[in-house]
Amino acid sequence: MSMGAFSMMIGFLFTIAFIIAGMAKRFFDFKEKQLQAHAGLTAEKAAQYAAHTERLEQRVRVLERIATDRGADIAGEIDRLRDQPPLN
Repeated sequence: MSMGAFSMMIGFLFTIAFIIAGMAKRFFDFKEKQLQAHAGLTAEKAAQYAAHTERLEQRVRVLERIATDRGADIAGEIDRLRDQPPLN
């Protein structure tokens, strides 16, 4: 094998390596953007679940207060709660 052919083969291998490295970089950049988008959606869902949980906890506190307040008129209290706008 002549020196010129050997140099050409080395150049070709480096070119292929740079092409593959470029493709891999683009692939990993794409995957990183996908993960960031997924993380954003997950954080948004977690915030929604936290808000929903807070509303449920507020309702449970009201029900506990009604159930433990022996002197209160339970039916009247429930009716008053129905008339209130929902908590957001």
